[in-house]
Amino acid sequence: MKETQGRDVTKYRWDDIAEEQLNPLLTRKLVTGDRVMLSELVLRKGCVVPAHHHEHEQVSYVLRGALKFEVNGREIILNAGDILHIPSNVVHSAIALEDTLDLDIFSPPRQDWLDGTDHYLRGE
Repeated sequence: MKETQGRDVTKYRWDDIAEEQLNPLLTRKLVTGDRVMLSELVLRKGCVVPAHHHEHEQVSYVLRGALKFEVNGREIILNAGDILHIPSNVVHSAIALEDTLDLDIFSPPRQDWLDGTDHYLRGE
């Protein structure tokens, strides 16, 4: 197999990535590639992610805890080990039912998360 010139892999450790405090109940860490973004979210019990939508396809994977999503007028509970796929432009919200560790994957990467214009998460 031929090597790709000018392209290489990048190794990360969550412990080495700076944690961003978005509000008193929510922190996140990000790893971004050209066409995908991985985020580690820590949501304290009672944390509310207000209703929003975005062009990005999203996959949410709860590693620990529980989240209650509202999507298209219905509630969906995710517990540890559950995964939710959210297509582009679907309005959704979430509340942490307990302290929760969640991985979210977005494609393409979310520019609002990269440049800090994600005001709905910051309580602005």
